[in-house]
Amino acid sequence: MEGVHVVPVGPLTVGLRSDGSTRGTHRGGMGPGRPPVDRRMLLVCSCILAAALGQMNFTGDQVLRVLAKDEEQLSLLRNLEGMKPQKVDFWRGPARPSLPVDMRVPFSELKNIKSYLDSHGLDYSIMIKDIQVLLDEEREAMAKSRRLERSTSSFSYSSYHTLEEIYNWIDSFVTEHSDIVSKIQIGQSFENRSILVLKFSTGGSQRPAIWIDTGIHSREWITHATGIWIAKKIVSKYGKDPILTNLLNAMDIFMEIVTNPDGFAFTHSMNRLWRKNKSTRPGIFCIGVDLNRNWKTGFGGNGSNKNPCSETYHGPFPQSEPEVAAIVKFIMAHGKIKALISIHSYSQMLMYPYGHTLEPVSNQKELYHLAREAVKALYEVHGVEYIYGSISTTLYVASGITVDWAYDSGIKYTFSFELRDTGRYGFLLPATQIVPTAQETWMAIRTIMEHTLKHPY
Repeated sequence: MEGVHVVPVGPLTVGLRSDGSTRGTHRGGMGPGRPPVDRRMLLVCSCILAAALGQMNFTGDQVLRVLAKDEEQLSLLRNLEGMKPQKVDFWRGPARPSLPVDMRVPFSELKNIKSYLDSHGLDYSIMIKDIQVLLDEEREAMAKSRRLERSTSSFSYSSYHTLEEIYNWIDSFVTEHSDIVSKIQIGQSFENRSILVLKFSTGGSQRPAIWIDTGIHSREWITHATGIWIAKKIVSKYGKDPILTNLLNAMDIFMEIVTNPDGFAFTHSMNRLWRKNKSTRPGIFCIGVDLNRNWKTGFGGNGSNKNPCSETYHGPFPQSEPEVAAIVKFIMAHGKIKALISIHSYSQMLMYPYGHTLEPVSNQKELYHLAREAVKALYEVHGVEYIYGSISTTLYVASGITVDWAYDSGIKYTFSFELRDTGRYGFLLPATQIVPTAQETWMAIRTIMEHTLKHPY
């Protein structure tokens, strides 16, 4: 049946249409001699069914990695992005010949895309053979962790969580550590969800501060999980870690863990691989704006897209999105943010401005050396290697991004992380890697924060 993915769930087959609606058909009855269904088993089955009903199915979808030899081959890959309707979802877009290109190809398009690559002499390998297998494993791990958390009334820092679970955790966390942490609502999302920021402070007013945000791209779940772990680390190490203690005695830390709440909720309810926010506009069929292309600096330039159906759609005008406007308003009103760290995944990179131009920033040498020190501190934890440099020379030209706006707004120490991994799992990093990823990222962030404290401006 056209436009329907069939998902077998117990004795019921669930069909998920491309518009998100479902159909169900029973396959056979109980049959003679079958034992009666256990009530608890029925409950478990119905929970699985409820979870499956809304979720998009990615059975047979693959992630292909292409290594372009030159600019001509990169151009052939960029042509795929312009196809209508869109045939591929770039996880790592065509940037430069030295960097691999990763793209998710729907099962229905695999044959055509592979033929296209073969006919143009583009070498490719299969990074993920079946995305749905990883999604099923991820969902199973979350369900197992949720059962354990409920039975022990605890929160697992080594598991992924839903928006509701994270917001409940924030409330408990703030109550438990009210001497050092408070919660601020800085605005509301397009779908009217609260946009929350944690403030770590040991007192005083109008102190200089550090801003950290995670999850601006909703499918990058490792970033939210890393932010939560780091929040816990800050409260547990204050008074014990001299560097953090000195910092919090002089400065505040603001942390926005779910920068894109609507998109994040949607990754749990419908489409695990959703990147943008959920804004809609009259007369425009496609949903969402890439919040990391919606900032004023370089808005609408290279590395962003005017097509509302694109994953990098920049929106109708700078700061058109409430999620971006809320941060701009808060940071400008505060006036003393001295460092900004925006956390993404994946690729294992630490970068500084600019993204929208190849032109170096005025303190490029200082940022380069600081990035090198931070990457060194990160490597010493688990031996994971990151590359570093400016965004436009290390990754690709990207316009209208958070860190460029922050730098041009007078925030001298501005960095963007791309966390684990380098493509084996991509956005579907197993929960077993949450804690090691957070541990190493924390040491890099601590290095940046220490430098910010020691070099006031």
